Amino acid sequence: MPLSVEERELFLAEPHIGALAVTAEGGRAPLTLPIWYQYAPGGELWVMTGRDSKKGRLIAAAGRFSLMVDRLEPTIRYVSVEGPVVRTEEATIEQLREISARYLAPEKVEPYVEFASKEHGEQAVYYLRPEHWYSSDLGTV
Repeated sequence: MPLSVEERELFLAEPHIGALAVTAEGGRAPLTLPIWYQYAPGGELWVMTGRDSKKGRLIAAAGRFSLMVDRLEPTIRYVSVEGPVVRTEEATIEQLREISARYLAPEKVEPYVEFASKEHGEQAVYYLRPEHWYSSDLGTV
């Protein structure tokens, strides 16, 4: 059964690991990779990745991507959202801290931010405007 607008937005706002898919070059299937993301109901979704990474280059070239999140308990539920990249910005330490705090235990955030800021190279934030939604709650099957 499809989720209501409120249910799907609230579900997407939870800290799931997303599966990002973006069109690949050369007739290949879309590149699909796990990624951290940030979303607040009614707003834009954003992801942070290396500007020169394969994922970053493909997002820039395609101008859009999709993201799917799911869970298995207490019910099988998923939300998939797709849309255009509406802006790209240089990532900031504050954004790195924000997204890290969404996924890591509090005591691990600062060590990770320090590591990532030194080791991950130039990062960009890609903002997606949700345009197409797919969702379902399959119950406990």
